[in-house]
Amino acid sequence: MSAELPTPRGSLIPDRSLDSLTWLRVGGPADWLLQPADREDLADFLRDLDPAVPVFPMGVGSNLIVRDGGIRGVVIRLGRAFNAVSVEGDVVTAGAAALDAQVARRAAEAGRDLTFLRTIPGSIGGAVRMNAGCYGSYVADHLIDVEAVTRDGRIVRLTPDDLRFGYRESHLPEGWVITEARFRAAPGDPDALHSRMAEQLACRDESQPTKDRSAGSTFRNPAGYSSTGRADDTHELKAWALIDAAGLRGHSWGGAQMSEKHPNFLINTGGATAAELEALGELVRRRVLEESGHELQWEVIRIGDPAPDQG
Repeated sequence: MSAELPTPRGSLIPDRSLDSLTWLRVGGPADWLLQPADREDLADFLRDLDPAVPVFPMGVGSNLIVRDGGIRGVVIRLGRAFNAVSVEGDVVTAGAAALDAQVARRAAEAGRDLTFLRTIPGSIGGAVRMNAGCYGSYVADHLIDVEAVTRDGRIVRLTPDDLRFGYRESHLPEGWVITEARFRAAPGDPDALHSRMAEQLACRDESQPTKDRSAGSTFRNPAGYSSTGRADDTHELKAWALIDAAGLRGHSWGGAQMSEKHPNFLINTGGATAAELEALGELVRRRVLEESGHELQWEVIRIGDPAPDQG
C-alpha cells in the first residue's frame, strides 16, 4: 500500500493475514491491521489518516467472511483497552471489544438482566452494529447510547435514533468505529438470571452446530425478526425452514457445507476457501428463491477482494 500512514502508539501491522481472526478461518491479508492502544490513539490515527484510505472496523470475526484476496486499506481491531464492563444502578457500560457473553454474565452477577446477549457470538461493537438479538429481544431495546470515533477522528455519542436500527442493521457512517456502549438493564435475581442463561446455552447447543466452524446464522429471517424461543413461535418464514424445504440441509460446495444440524449455518468443514463459502451461500439463495419465491438476505458480512485467480 503506497499511502504513508500515521504512527500509532498501538500496533500497526502491514500485510496481515486475517484468516486466523475470523471464526470461519478464511480470508486474505489486510493491507494494514491497526490495534490501537486506547481511544485517543484511535482518534489521533483516524484524524491523521489520508481520507482516501478505506477503514474497516473488525470485531472478533464471528459474523464475517473475508474474501481470499483480502481487504484494501486499514482494518481496525480493538483489544484489551476496549473490553471493560461495569454496572452502575441499571446502566451497564461495555467496551466495544467486550464479548457479548461476558457482558451478559457481568450484568447477571450484578442483578441486571441482559441475558439475551449470552448466546450471541461476537463482541459488543458488532452486536450494536448488527442490532443483534434473540429470544425476541434486541440491542435496540436496551441501548442508551454508544461512543464512537468518526472517520476524521472526532469522539461522539450516538443515540438509538441516530443509529436508526432495523432488523439486523443500523446506520453507522462508513469508517466510524464504536468504542463503547451503554445499556439499560432491568433488575433480576442473579441466580435466576444465571439459570436462564444456562438453559439458553443448552438449547443452543442442542439445535446449533456450536462445535463447528461457522459464522452464526447465515441469512436473515424473511419474517423480519429473530426467533423468540417461545413454544408458539412460527417457523414458516424462518431462513432455516426455507433452506430445508429447498433440500439443501447438509449441501456441500468444496470445503463449505450447510450444516446438517441447522441448515441456516454455513460451516467450514476444513480447508474451505472464502470463495467456496460464498458460492454455496449464493447457490442457497438461488434455490430458495426458485422454490419459495423468498429472496434470502445475507446476515453474514462479506468483505474484501476475491483472489486474483478468482476474477
